Amino acid sequence: MKHFAGLPILPSSRSSPVTPGEGGIKEDVPIKYRSRFEKWKAELLSTSFGRAEWERYANRKDFILTIKVTNDRGKGAGTDKFRWDHNGNFIGATITLGSDIDQGYPTPVYYPVLNSLSSNDTIYSVSGPILAATKISHEIGHVNQTALSNAKLLELQERLMPQYIAIFLKNGLNTKDNKLLELADQMGGTPVELWERREYGSEVNAMNYLSERLGNEEFYCDVLNRIRENLTSYARKYEQMFDKDLRTNGARCGK
Repeated sequence: MKHFAGLPILPSSRSSPVTPGEGGIKEDVPIKYRSRFEKWKAELLSTSFGRAEWERYANRKDFILTIKVTNDRGKGAGTDKFRWDHNGNFIGATITLGSDIDQGYPTPVYYPVLNSLSSNDTIYSVSGPILAATKISHEIGHVNQTALSNAKLLELQERLMPQYIAIFLKNGLNTKDNKLLELADQMGGTPVELWERREYGSEVNAMNYLSERLGNEEFYCDVLNRIRENLTSYARKYEQMFDKDLRTNGARCGK
């Protein structure tokens, strides 16, 4: 997801319907990155959750999910270029992966699951293909969320966000401005709040993959505890999004 001055912008477009036989997953991966991408993909598909996520889009005839790999993103990734047809059907999206996503850990703020894989003075550190596959799962989560969202509301948010940002930057960063309160009410939240919900929602997706992939590892409970700590420290109001998964997976750790 792209950002401007710390606030999210959700690019999208209206397009003609997908041509029959054109749907599925399109891998836009340069030859020099193909080998590492195949390792990331194999790691994701090593779990039943990852396979189900992949097949959800690979078998579609009415939707194109493009997955790109580029050095422009470095250790990060993003999802954008959402497309709807003229009838409001969600027909496409693009996930862009940095060529080094098998390295690097984001902040625990907004990314409690991905951050839990870093060492942080503990005895474990998860990197390589597993880290990359977890990031891919997070990005697929953004596509899943968009597919379940109201297209008209997303379009409204996209149209109003630039207005919100422009006013916000001109009024001394005053979020109590009456016009900003009115725009936030129309959008269902401030741009930051909308972004937070999307990021934490995608972290739930990442957690589902990670729980299956690391469930039999002896350090899995340490990872789970780190997720809990990150949520408690930085995202208390989003803890309920993870409650069910934390309880289910915590049973393996005696919690």
